[in-house]
Amino acid sequence: MNYSNLKIEIKESIALLTINRPDKLNALNRKTVEEIGSGMDELTADENVRGIIITGAGEKAFVAGADISEIAALDRETGRKFAAAGQAVFDKIEQCPKPVLAAVNGFALGGGCELAMACHMRFASENARFGQPEVNLGLIPGFGGTQRLPRLVGKGRALQLLTTGDVIGADEAFRIGLVNEVVPQNELLDRCGRILKTIFEKSPLAVSEVIEMVNKGLDLDLAAAEKLEAIRFGHICAGEDKAEGTAAFLEKRKPKFSGK
Repeated sequence: MNYSNLKIEIKESIALLTINRPDKLNALNRKTVEEIGSGMDELTADENVRGIIITGAGEKAFVAGADISEIAALDRETGRKFAAAGQAVFDKIEQCPKPVLAAVNGFALGGGCELAMACHMRFASENARFGQPEVNLGLIPGFGGTQRLPRLVGKGRALQLLTTGDVIGADEAFRIGLVNEVVPQNELLDRCGRILKTIFEKSPLAVSEVIEMVNKGLDLDLAAAEKLEAIRFGHICAGEDKAEGTAAFLEKRKPKFSGK
């Protein structure tokens, strides 16, 4: 599929999805959000893709925010629809059964921070900057920011960022748990690639089950989440990957997983 505001490259089972509006600091307009959704559908369905890296074109921005000219024209109903559409696309990222990593280079503000938070893991270059500055515009985040941020960094820190609109650097984002690692900018994509290749050595079925269980469990109380975990544990015990993995361990060899 051809995209206007995205670039997709696939190499060694890794898909690199790049938001490609560098002249606009990769700001998210409707078309870009729609293309991200289509891109995720394409890559999720592609059996040759085992992991995805999302990044922004250029060195200045991952995604600097939403397209304010579009936001300015929204009213009650169009605003609700705009937010719901963005949430649906970002939910596709979070619910993807394949690992999705954000490679955050430069500004990740507003919708950009929300996009990064929808990914399963976040890796930041030393020049990365994070924030939810919507209150400066008389707005609140609309693509899941008020919900994912407290789940990642805790209620107090989330409320501080959400109500002040402060922008924080990569080191502070790492300190509060918003990002997994901070690396030099010229090593960012390589680091993400190495993480994915490590994951590729594991059972694809187990990896997808882990992603699903973490996502579902966060919305349940502990007892219900553990009950669901036990059910899924039993299910995976009947799979070929479990048989191969345990046999390989006992035979002191490297497993050859089939994803079944």
